[in-house]
Amino acid sequence: MSQFSFDVDERTFPSLVLERSHEVPVLVDFWAPWCGPCRVLKPILEKLSEEYGGRFLLAKVNSDENPALATRYGVRGIPNVKAFRHGEVVDEFTGALPERAVRDFIERLLPSPADDLLREAQQLRRRGDLAAALQRLEAAAALAPDDDEVKRALAEVLIELGRLEEAQAQIDAISAAGRLDEATKRLVTRLEFARAATEDERALRERLARNPDDMEARLRQAKQLVAAGRYAEGMDELLAMIRRDRRWNDEAARKALLSVFELLGDDPLVAEYRRKLASVLY
Repeated sequence: MSQFSFDVDERTFPSLVLERSHEVPVLVDFWAPWCGPCRVLKPILEKLSEEYGGRFLLAKVNSDENPALATRYGVRGIPNVKAFRHGEVVDEFTGALPERAVRDFIERLLPSPADDLLREAQQLRRRGDLAAALQRLEAAAALAPDDDEVKRALAEVLIELGRLEEAQAQIDAISAAGRLDEATKRLVTRLEFARAATEDERALRERLARNPDDMEARLRQAKQLVAAGRYAEGMDELLAMIRRDRRWNDEAARKALLSVFELLGDDPLVAEYRRKLASVLY
């Protein structure tokens, strides 16, 4: 066990494999204690994970203890090594390959210079240094102008900087296949909410103070809350609107709430507010 090689199970798989695969390749070794070839391959993988020093990560899954994971990813024989990038399986092999073959497999997966810049930008963005993140992403886009992941990352940072038209241009440049990706759909929704947040908040509050029944102003306020990351408050406002008049403006409040669900993806808030919406509607 090391910082580059670790055991995962059903509970930790999303965070240790899927999420981290957006930063570096993650090799998942499906093995079992009774498997002879697994005992041959495992030390090779562990040795290489140390040698490469974090350029890829090794996640080990005991398939006997985690049969649901093995079934989900179509493991039919072990050892089975699956390579994850950006949350998806991008390559794999089965059996105890010699070290040279394993090394060649890893080399094909390692990030390009553009991937390295993308990873740096994501780290900078998490630290709040949006200017530096944007600089890295612009450099990545110059190296890989057709990379949809880079375009999405650029759009996200531009939205956070308030440069909404530039963000729209990046989204428009995403390939037809890339536009079908859930990440792109969430990005489109996020931009829509960000546009709503450009309205003068003080003027909006004064408008509501004059007329608390102004549904259009309430809808804009809810969208501003969501755009600011105050998701629960925004969804509470939308639920209040649905209770008041669910059919207003062709069910605009309900549709906006569904857009928030799409934006949040698998966030636990979604399940909570789906139940609240159901109780209001039915």
